[in-house]
Amino acid sequence: MTHRSFLHISLAAMFAISLQTSARLEAQQTTTEAPATIPLPAGINDNFKDPELNVSEWLARFEVESREVYAGRKAVLEACAIKPGERIADVGAGTGFYSQLFAKTTGWDGWVYSVDIAPNFLQHIASRATADGIENLTPVLGTDVSIRLPSESVDLVFICDTYHHFEQPMQSLASIYRALKPGGRLVLIDFDRIPGKSREFILGHVRAGKEVFQSEVIAAGFQFTDEVEVDAFEENYLLRFTKPRK
Repeated sequence: MTHRSFLHISLAAMFAISLQTSARLEAQQTTTEAPATIPLPAGINDNFKDPELNVSEWLARFEVESREVYAGRKAVLEACAIKPGERIADVGAGTGFYSQLFAKTTGWDGWVYSVDIAPNFLQHIASRATADGIENLTPVLGTDVSIRLPSESVDLVFICDTYHHFEQPMQSLASIYRALKPGGRLVLIDFDRIPGKSREFILGHVRAGKEVFQSEVIAAGFQFTDEVEVDAFEENYLLRFTKPRK
């Protein structure tokens, strides 16, 4: 089967495959204890799960230079240090602009899995990839507890402005840990929640600050590598982690 024909498999078929394998994958998850955290705001993911989600509205919000993670995309891509042929999971892919950058960077010998809980986003990503001639990309319907990728299948997991939306962070991190190859990388970008300093949206929308999120990732078995300064970031931060080698 060619890359192009693989990409053209219907989303319904991919979702069915994902559902069939979910039980097996999630049964392998670890039970690492999570540090105490602030509860998620009620209904934080309702908009994304809405079958009437209007992708055009989110394109206008996500893919604009006034958004830090979009304006800083070149520096973020450099921080990901992607090598040709690598397999990448873009978790919480949204409208997919990072997925497209990753697919072009890793080349035809690599692959990108655009993971999201919003079917409408995934349909948009698939259509956009087809229109742009990108053949090394597969949309994946994730769940509240799993990214639904096979064990040791990816070299890099990228999470951008999405971790604070994880409804079951430790279970999701367990599935990410499992999906990464030994020595694989995790890049985490999120809003820097600082009481008394951050704007009201961040304080009400993001459940915890950088230190808490970092401690959760470490508790899931990852090793902290470093924090990368991105010139475009004022309210965001970028942390890098690795999965220990066997």
